[in-house]
Amino acid sequence: MGEERDEEQKLAQILVRDDRYRRESYRFVQEGLEFTMQRRGRRGHVSGRDLVLGLRDLARERFGLMARTVLTQWGVKSTSDFGELVFNMIEEDIMSKQDSDTRADFADIFDFEEAFERDMTIEILD
Repeated sequence: MGEERDEEQKLAQILVRDDRYRRESYRFVQEGLEFTMQRRGRRGHVSGRDLVLGLRDLARERFGLMARTVLTQWGVKSTSDFGELVFNMIEEDIMSKQDSDTRADFADIFDFEEAFERDMTIEILD
């Protein structure tokens, strides 16, 4: 319980320092990291690209056609925003990184409109 409270305090510090993103976006990135690691079937380092692709898939699965709208309401409008969220958490020791990891690893991985609108289909069942 103490660790969870400590993490909440760290998140609160981030939100004071950087108000571009809502608390839910940070939780989503943490859940996306778990989702990505489970999908890969192992623990360990996840690249920025792999994490962003996992976040895309989790958003589609969880929010469907509303994914882009939900993320936008949280302040997340591009893959670079995911990098900003991750590096904010790294600065507060909520997440860790390797020396080679940079914010640029998250840039231009995919286009939000394509990923969350054009590539989404509605299946009509008879």
